[in-house]
Amino acid sequence: MASASPLDLKLDRALGDRTAAAFAKGLGLRTVGDLLSHYPRRYAHRGELSSINELPRDENVTIVADVLAVNHRPMRAKRGSILEVTISDGKGILTLTFFNQAWRANELKPGVRGIFAGKVGDYKGTAQLAHPDYELFEELVDDLAENASIRADPAKAKAWAELPIPIYPATSTVASWQIQKAVGVVLDTLGPLDDPVPDAVRRARSLVPFGRALELIHRPHVDADWGVARKALRFQEAFVLQAALLQQRARLRETAATARTAGALLEGFDAALPFTLTGDQRSVGEQIARDLAEAVPMNRLVQGEVGSGKTLVALRAMLAVAQSGGQAALLAPTEVLAHQHLRSIVRTLGPDLAARLRPTLLTGQLPVAERRKALLAAVSGSAHIVVGTHALLADNVEFFDLGLVVVDEQHRFGVEQREALRLKGRQPPHVLVLTATPIPRTVAMTVFGDLDISSIAELPAGRSPIESFVVPLAEKPGWVGRVWARVAEELAKGHQAFVVVPAIDRTVTEPGAPVFTADSSATTRSAARVSSGSPGSPGGAGGAGGAGGADIPGGAGPHGPALLAANVTDVLATLRANPALAGKRIEPLHGRLPSDEKDRIMREFAAGDIDVLVATTVIEVGVDVPNASTMVVLDAERFGVSQLHQLRGRVGRGGVPGLALFVTSAEELTLARERVEAVASTLDGFELANKDLELRQEGDVLGSSQSGGRSSLRLVRVAKDGELIAEARELAAGILAEDPTLAEHTELRDALERRLDAESEAFLAKN
Repeated sequence: MASASPLDLKLDRALGDRTAAAFAKGLGLRTVGDLLSHYPRRYAHRGELSSINELPRDENVTIVADVLAVNHRPMRAKRGSILEVTISDGKGILTLTFFNQAWRANELKPGVRGIFAGKVGDYKGTAQLAHPDYELFEELVDDLAENASIRADPAKAKAWAELPIPIYPATSTVASWQIQKAVGVVLDTLGPLDDPVPDAVRRARSLVPFGRALELIHRPHVDADWGVARKALRFQEAFVLQAALLQQRARLRETAATARTAGALLEGFDAALPFTLTGDQRSVGEQIARDLAEAVPMNRLVQGEVGSGKTLVALRAMLAVAQSGGQAALLAPTEVLAHQHLRSIVRTLGPDLAARLRPTLLTGQLPVAERRKALLAAVSGSAHIVVGTHALLADNVEFFDLGLVVVDEQHRFGVEQREALRLKGRQPPHVLVLTATPIPRTVAMTVFGDLDISSIAELPAGRSPIESFVVPLAEKPGWVGRVWARVAEELAKGHQAFVVVPAIDRTVTEPGAPVFTADSSATTRSAARVSSGSPGSPGGAGGAGGAGGADIPGGAGPHGPALLAANVTDVLATLRANPALAGKRIEPLHGRLPSDEKDRIMREFAAGDIDVLVATTVIEVGVDVPNASTMVVLDAERFGVSQLHQLRGRVGRGGVPGLALFVTSAEELTLARERVEAVASTLDGFELANKDLELRQEGDVLGSSQSGGRSSLRLVRVAKDGELIAEARELAAGILAEDPTLAEHTELRDALERRLDAESEAFLAKN
């Protein structure tokens, strides 16, 4: 156990029960360490003056200003009241507006100065902030004697005015200034702190000690203080994180697994392949083979381009395991994908190998009799390959000799689900995680730092090129007609098309299909136009689209209220009524359909019996229909960069050139539009991964399923701190290589034990 540290002290002992309860409920802070690692998000100055006259409309701002006047009046049109507060920075005047919050007049009195933050709006030509956050300086220095001393001494007044004020992430129940006062109480009584970063490393990087860094980040005297503090704390965060990941990796290799050596099964399979493996497939296959042949569990992530042949690499690993009588379980995120994986595996194995290995499907919607047969095949060992969804995780699912777990599209599963499958082996099985979302190196080091990582960038021969275009409805609303005309042209050639939308109907969004609303302009314009039929609209009598120009169903127009997402129900009806698509079979596919119906529709689409599939993101990964040439994504700005890249990868999979049309109502120069244009500009998933990292917020990068002990980053920014992360990893690896038990680095050992409390330790063990 880690030795006692002042950081372990419970907040109720440091601050009292009432304050501790508020901090725990509002911010999740329970110990002194929690509080001191709740760092300021920015710093302000009492003496700074912003120019209110130059405040940009529709942007979030933070200003320092004085309250000039307060006016409270009843609302005219409905019950309630409005509190209007006039503030000034000496250069301009701004109105603060609060609805039904008359009590704020007790705080916002003429003469007080404070920090005000909010989004600048416009009311009758006058700038205003509606319900802004604020902190008043008088509350930050509430001792009357100290106030008098500051006001009487010009030097003290100048220093007080220039002192950086930490602004903390706060809630409606715990204000920033309350956090600042609590931090001050804790720092005043804090004992000496051990530094997990070794002295030699700290000196080489010119870092201040841990305790000093905490003091300077929370109570800086000048701006340079918090800069020095953040430098030290950022490195410490990266260093301890990488040490934890490397230590966990070493622990995994201490457990015993059954070595699995490839033999005649794999040799015969390779010899029968009608094509040649790519160089990347061969090299990654060799890495996996070496891992499987060891008596320690493989824990490898294979990231690969869309269509690069990751599933084939995984199937070859399954054959190596089957050679010794072992079983492989493939966990897929959707029933559609599980069914397709099974069909693909059976087809690729050929009749003889398929009969010998008995690939078996296990999903939640199997009929009772089929499910019973599948369970028996798994527990008896007669099924050497079991493909399934979450149903594989059920308590009644058992295996005879589970030797390999393959997780397809790892980001779709939480760590608990992966662990539940891993524990079904008598000994720890080998684990192979697949992702078609290329991961930037810094993210891989931070989120998957305890995994060995392989990459497949080379595409198999014969893959056709894909042309990608943005259809910008904000500027070119009439182009929607050309979208459906272009689809009709592809169908006339005997090809097929996907049309992907973010929602099932007007009320239901497909689970697992995130709706991105990162910037306000995209949020209010993020669906296509309503089919109004009015003259001049693309689908109306005078529309530019003519007969082929049916609009995309959605909500209000791009400058109206917030819009509905394009959805399967409305789009299906619109396309079936479109004269340009007359006589074509157009069918829906989404997660609410019964399993057998989803499977039937996919089989019919794969067979060419369905011309157009209107679907949600259930077809995002793994769906392989070589004759499908066209991918239309409606409301493309509602999807992330990696999702759009995945969707595009459903076409161009055979000898048919691919066409991807990203239809968006996002306006130029918005973040939403930039995401869509980034995907259209390149087919390189690894380039897109780095672009995605630049565009997304940190939490999005790490993902909720990867949150927890090892990726709860506070100061380290994966997008910007790549060199720092790499250096920290190298230093941590060197220390662990020389001192695996950290007997000579007790401060680091204690920090790791403290960081990996019971919950976090379980989290790490599940990967």
